[in-house]
Amino acid sequence: MQLNIDHIHNLIQNYPDFPKQGILFRDITPVFRDIQSLNILGEFFYEKFRDIDIDYVAGIEARGFILATLLGLKFKKGVIMIRKAGKLPGSTIKQDYDIEYGTATMEMQRDSMKKGDRVLIADDLLATGGTAATAAKLVEELGGTVSGFAIIVELLSLGGGKLLKSKGYPLCSMVSY
Repeated sequence: MQLNIDHIHNLIQNYPDFPKQGILFRDITPVFRDIQSLNILGEFFYEKFRDIDIDYVAGIEARGFILATLLGLKFKKGVIMIRKAGKLPGSTIKQDYDIEYGTATMEMQRDSMKKGDRVLIADDLLATGGTAATAAKLVEELGGTVSGFAIIVELLSLGGGKLLKSKGYPLCSMVSY
């Protein structure tokens, strides 16, 4: 299959001043609506990570769930959800992290994985890297190893990729701005 990354790039829509003045929002919703794009996403990340041991694909809420499910099917692996606090039943672990105007909390179910499991973390967008680094901390707290990050869009100027790489995590971004 010929991978046409430009096809993905061309579907991403820009919304100036959303959700607030001065922000340029990169919307990947059209990418998820397009079957050709879904096939390109699956093939692209499979090629990048097929030689890395993976036991699970973890998706970061919410659009990361879509990519994680797609990759779970492609790799024939189960999917783990990393969610905002208060969204998962049962026993969970929580991790606070900084956001633009304060802090937020993400969580995983304690029984999501076992010690030694290798996890590929998937998300739609990488900006400052705070959410991604927090997801990695949750995986590691349960004794897992982060096999890498599969990211659809990376905003280079915000430094998230540098942060993850400085922590030794393999990172693959499909489209960069």
